[in-house]
Amino acid sequence: MLAVEVNHIVKSFADKVVVDNLSFSIARGEMFGLIGPNGAGKTTTIRMMMDIIKPDSGEVAILGEKLSEATKNSLGYLPEERGLYRKLSVLESIVYLASLKGMDKHSARGKANELLNHTGMLSSERKKIEELSRGMGQIIQFIVTIIHDPQLVILDEPFSGLDPVNTELLKGMLADLRNQGKAVILSTHQMNQVEELCDRILMINNGQAVLYGDLSEIKSRYRGNSVMLDSKGGLEEVPGVAAKRAHKGYTELILDGEATPQQVLAYLVNGGITINRFEVATPSLNEIFLKEVGKKS
Repeated sequence: MLAVEVNHIVKSFADKVVVDNLSFSIARGEMFGLIGPNGAGKTTTIRMMMDIIKPDSGEVAILGEKLSEATKNSLGYLPEERGLYRKLSVLESIVYLASLKGMDKHSARGKANELLNHTGMLSSERKKIEELSRGMGQIIQFIVTIIHDPQLVILDEPFSGLDPVNTELLKGMLADLRNQGKAVILSTHQMNQVEELCDRILMINNGQAVLYGDLSEIKSRYRGNSVMLDSKGGLEEVPGVAAKRAHKGYTELILDGEATPQQVLAYLVNGGITINRFEVATPSLNEIFLKEVGKKS
């Protein structure tokens, strides 16, 4: 059974179509990246999946059925707009919010202590939320999201405000969730995190799917757009090269889409350039993102 099935959903506000005939699915035990520029329709899509708003048309199935009050307790949602009660203590906040997901207070307290200990925040359990740093508050918000053992976890910009240590901590916890067979949706502008963590992605722009599928396959389709070159000799104008970027130890040649790496190599050799390294590069997800969003905007 799939964790998520979205079929041909459409959503408009006034006369603007925000989500336009969007379809995708997410398996259990999968880390799924939902990416796109600001205003692309990501948050609206998430809100339709959460049944916060209804699609104008199309269907959403979560864990094999339409979302009901019972199914909602199988979801964990970390919204971009954070929502902790600032005057409550850390432990009180976690236990109260866990009770809203159907946990009894004794179980919630035990699980809260376990997660606080795992994240190195047990000593802060009596602190008020308003006393915490932004990054510490983010970790507490994540604990609240997963404490009730959800089968589907939806995270909107989960790394915002985290230092490198807590970023690595959170990434490890996300990997644990996936290894437990849970589906994780990661929506973020940090393409390096998506590239490191996600199995598959959906890139949307103007409410429509731009790229969808296995991340490694998508990246392989863009292979050949750039070349890493270590050479001796002048590199003034090279036909087929749209841009050059200097890196430590090599120059990256960005191809214009018309020329092949083999044609560029032949031109350099025939021009008497001494080549120490010539390697076809697989572009980063960030480069693919910029290329596709620029094309469609």
